[in-house]
Amino acid sequence: MQLEILTPDEKVYEGEVSSVSLPGIDGGFQVLNNHAPVISALTEGVLRLVSTEGTREMNIKSGFVEVLNNRVVVLIEGADVK
Repeated sequence: MQLEILTPDEKVYEGEVSSVSLPGIDGGFQVLNNHAPVISALTEGVLRLVSTEGTREMNIKSGFVEVLNNRVVVLIEGADVK
């Protein structure tokens, strides 16, 4: 699935991933291929993505995520890539 992570200042990540784990305001959750459509608010925490290049983590600030048709768009206040 296609993942795009955006802050007000820059595009932090764009690429194909097999999964992404996010810190939702009601608890963490994972998005896999063919996930049902969802829009969720995010809280400060760790975003973890898995791609063919390996696993990557970043600390994110609050924001939102939209999942639709194997496309995940994450809009966040900021991110610190590990």
